[in-house]
Order: sequence, then structure tokens, then C-alpha cells
Amino acid sequence: MSMLADDSAVMTKARELCAEIANDSRFAELQKDVEAFMNNDEAKLMYQSVHERGSELHQKQHAGVELGAAEIREFEEARDELMNNGVAKSFMDAQGELETLQKAIGQYVGLTLELGRVPTADDLAEAQGGGCCGGGGGGGCGC
Repeated sequence: MSMLADDSAVMTKARELCAEIANDSRFAELQKDVEAFMNNDEAKLMYQSVHERGSELHQKQHAGVELGAAEIREFEEARDELMNNGVAKSFMDAQGELETLQKAIGQYVGLTLELGRVPTADDLAEAQGGGCCGGGGGGGCGC
């Protein structure tokens, strides 16, 4: 039987993990923060504006264009205003926590596939620290 078959032990455990995540009280709190943001047009517009402006400034800087003090100050003021918006701040915090959870689970599964066993705390620490191959490398340092 394929490990990807709907009734395989691996897929059963994957569904169980997903159920644990979905039923976790912290996850419910994070979802509420995301929903509150998605229902708040002012916060969404503010977030989008700061994100777009930040991307524009990054592109200018990457192209070798020197940024003016006024445009930096305007961006920083807009970013500070965004960070002072409780709905937007809660959304960004929730988004960061969810991305960290997804990355940690992915890393754990990835290391299992790479190592052929359940990773130890040392394996995880080495992968997070980068090792000589930036983590997830396949053994020696000839990366």
C-alpha cells in the first residue's frame, strides 16, 4: 500500500496531527486574529499600503538608488502607525506564529525523510543552527 493512500497509517497520522492543530486553543486564538484583520478594511488597507511602499523602497535600494530622508521618514511613520493598529499588529503576530509552526513541522518531517528516523533534539538544533550546509544538507561539507 502506498504511504499516500487515504487509508494508510501515514495519512491517518497526518490527519490526526491536523486535527490536533485545528482543535488547539492557541490556534483558535490565532484564527480569530486573522479573521478580525480580514474583516477590518482600514487595517487591511494600512497593511497593504505599508507592504507595497516597503517593496518599492527595497527595489529602489536594490537598484542602487539612494533613498531620500523624507521617503524613509514617511515609510517609518506609516509602519509605526500600522504597528499601533491593534488589529493589524495581532494579525502580523498571528501570521508569524503560524508560519513558525508550519516551518517547524515541515522541518521535523523533512529531517525524518532525510535521516530515515525520528529526529532528535540535537538533529533539530543542528538543522536550525545551519550546520556546515545550512541545515538539511546531506552529510559532509562538500555542499
